[in-house]
Amino acid sequence: MTTRPDPDTPVHPVDEILPAPRLFALGLQHVLVMYAGAVAVPLILGAALKLPKDQIALLINADLLCCGIVTLIQALGIGPFGIRLPVMMGVTFAAVSPMLAMAANPDLGITAIFGAVMVAGLFGIFLAPVISRLLPLFPPVVTGTIIAVIGVTLMRVGINWAAGGVPMIKDLATGQMVPNPAYGAPEHLGVAFSVLVVILLLSKYGKGFVANVSVLLGLVFGFVVALAMGKVKFDGLEQAEWFALVYPFQFGMPTFDLVSAATMCLVMIVVMVESLGMFLALGELTGKPLSPKDLEKGLRTDGLGTLIGGIFNAFPYTSFSQNIGLVGVTGVRSRWVCVAGGAILVAFGLFPKMAHVVASVPQFVLGGAGIVMFGMVAATGIKILLAADLKTNRFNPYIIAISIGFGMIPLVADKFFHQMPKALGPLLHSGILLTAITAVLLNLFFNGYRRDAAESAKQMAMEAELH
Repeated sequence: MTTRPDPDTPVHPVDEILPAPRLFALGLQHVLVMYAGAVAVPLILGAALKLPKDQIALLINADLLCCGIVTLIQALGIGPFGIRLPVMMGVTFAAVSPMLAMAANPDLGITAIFGAVMVAGLFGIFLAPVISRLLPLFPPVVTGTIIAVIGVTLMRVGINWAAGGVPMIKDLATGQMVPNPAYGAPEHLGVAFSVLVVILLLSKYGKGFVANVSVLLGLVFGFVVALAMGKVKFDGLEQAEWFALVYPFQFGMPTFDLVSAATMCLVMIVVMVESLGMFLALGELTGKPLSPKDLEKGLRTDGLGTLIGGIFNAFPYTSFSQNIGLVGVTGVRSRWVCVAGGAILVAFGLFPKMAHVVASVPQFVLGGAGIVMFGMVAATGIKILLAADLKTNRFNPYIIAISIGFGMIPLVADKFFHQMPKALGPLLHSGILLTAITAVLLNLFFNGYRRDAAESAKQMAMEAELH
C-alpha cells in the first residue's frame, strides 16, 4: 500500500516547479553562466590533437549534449543516480592536464583518452559509496573552509573574464606564450563593471521574477552594449550546421592504456572530493539537509556522467561550482530550473547554430556577473565558519589558516610544485582538493574523530529522510 503525500504539506523550495516561462529564463541564465567553461575543454583538446575544424565542432556538440544529459540526471534524479539539487554539470578542468599528456603521446591519441574516461567513469560509480561516507569528517570548520576556498579560487576566473580572457595567449606564428594585448582593456573593464552595477540595482530594486533573473538581464545588457561597440563576433555562424547528430564512438572504438586509465581514476577521486564540498555548499544554500545516501547518488552521477562522456566522445563531468554562486545570488532554489538548463544544453548540442550564438557572448560581459556569483560562494563558506567554535577551541583558527594557505598555492604560485612528479599533478594543482585534505587531516589531528560529528551526520541523514 502506498501513501499519497499530504496536499497540505508544503513543498520544499528545491522541489518547487515554476511556470514554464520562468523556468526557461532561469535555466538559460544558468547555461550562460557555465557555457564558456563547458566548451573550453573540447577547444583545448581539439587544438592539442590538431583536429580539423569540423571534428572540433563535433567535440563541442558532443560535450554540450552530454552536459545536458548528465545535468538532467543529476537534477531530476533517476533511480540510484542524481542528488536532486539545482546542479549544472560540465567538463572538469582537473582532467585537462592528463588528457593533454595523452594527446601529446603519438601512441595514444583521442581514442585512448575516451577509453581512460570510460574506465574512470566506472571507477567513480563504484567509489561513490566510499566517498559519501566521509561526511562525519566534514564539521563546519572543515566544510566552511573548503567552500570559502572554492569561492576564492573561482574569483580568479571571474576577474579574468572581466579583463577580457587570460593574460597570456599563444602566438600562432611562433607557438610561444605572449601577453594578451586585449587583457585589461578599459572598455572591457567598463562593460564588466556596468554589468555588475545592473545586477546589483536589479537585485535591490527589482521585484519577484525580475530580481530572480537579475544576472540574465545584466548579461543581456552587457551583450547589447558590446554589440553596439562592435565587440561581438559571429564568425562561423553561417558555416555552423542547423542540426548535428551525435552518436557513440564517432572517432573510432576506444583503446585502453593502463597508465592513462589509472591517471584518470586519480582525477576521478579529485573530482568527487571537490563535488562533495560543492554538494555541501548547495545543501547549505538551499536549506536542504543532505544524507550520505543523497551524497552517494550525486557522486555516483559524476561517475555515470564521465562514463557517458567517454561513450559519446566527451570527457569527465562534475558539478559546476560557478552555478552554485548563481543560486546564492538569485535565491532561486528549485532544481527544476537546472532541469530546464539541461534541456537547453541538449538542444544546443543538437542544433549548433543556437550554441554558436550563445558562444558569441564576450567573456568580459560574463566578468561582472562572475565576480558577484563567485563572491557569494566564498560568503557561504564564511557563513558556515560562523557556526564553528572559534572562541573556546583554540585549534580551529589553525585549521582554517593553514588549510586556506595550502589552497592558495596553485592560485598564487602555479610553479610551486613544478618539480614534483607529473602523476601528482591532479592533486597538487587543485587548490580545492589541497584545502580539503589539509582541513580534514588537521581537524583529525587537533580535534580527533569526534563522536558528536558522527552524530551530527546521522542527524542530518534523519532530517533529510524526513524532508
